[in-house]
Amino acid sequence: MTSLDQVETGSFAPQEDVSHAPRKIRVVSWNIARGCRLDEIAEFLAGANADLILLQEVDKHARRTAYRNIAELLAEKLRLNYASGIEFHELTQGSRDEPAHHGQATLSRWPLCDSRVLRFSRQSTYWCPRWWIPSLSPFQRRLGGRMVLLSHAKIAATTFAVYNLHLESRGGDDLRRSQLAEVLNETLRHGLDVPVIVAGDFNFDVTKPGNVCVNETGFHNPFADLGMRTAQAHSFGRSNTIDWILTRGPIVPVSPKIDHSVSASDHYPLSLTLELRVAQ
Repeated sequence: MTSLDQVETGSFAPQEDVSHAPRKIRVVSWNIARGCRLDEIAEFLAGANADLILLQEVDKHARRTAYRNIAELLAEKLRLNYASGIEFHELTQGSRDEPAHHGQATLSRWPLCDSRVLRFSRQSTYWCPRWWIPSLSPFQRRLGGRMVLLSHAKIAATTFAVYNLHLESRGGDDLRRSQLAEVLNETLRHGLDVPVIVAGDFNFDVTKPGNVCVNETGFHNPFADLGMRTAQAHSFGRSNTIDWILTRGPIVPVSPKIDHSVSASDHYPLSLTLELRVAQ
């Protein structure tokens, strides 16, 4: 069985001159609901013309997505580099020859390096196999746990630290707060001169009173004032404003957008432009 800490990488980006840093880059973050509607997802991402794409709920070799490697196919279609990390080994989705995995993928116009999986120390036990639970697809038995995929995007002389996360959907906000705090504390190892992006499916509204204050670790939340839902209605009375892009360092986020016209997932894509305040 493939190690759950293994990161798959690939390059489909054209060999162009990447020595000159752009003044602006376009970022998209999106939970693509496993990639079931792959053609529509690829069409939107191609139209978005993003330089950096963070995807959550990305399947590999799962029956529900025709046993395809979704991250690799998207990177090839979009002609981008990619890194893909495993969140879960899906016990009811694999074939006889290939296990099925599910996780996060980061795609970039520029080279990605030093990609690794950081698994949260606190996890829900909801997904664990139980002897009394049938090994059938509706019960989603899994091995692994929620994690963040950390990659470094080398944009000319500047290296971005990119944290692509998916926090737990089960349990309470206290669990999600602790997982997010782990990520934000981990980012503190980067100096203030390093551009840092933390984005993905947080599964809770970080702007509500009592939740993690991202400002305490120097992050800016450009989506905080939009007041718009980022996912279709969830059960259990939870918020549907649960996806975020946070930024820190010598970058200025502008034009944040949540695209409600896209129906290829139960989440909506988030996008923004980052203006670089670094030496050119």
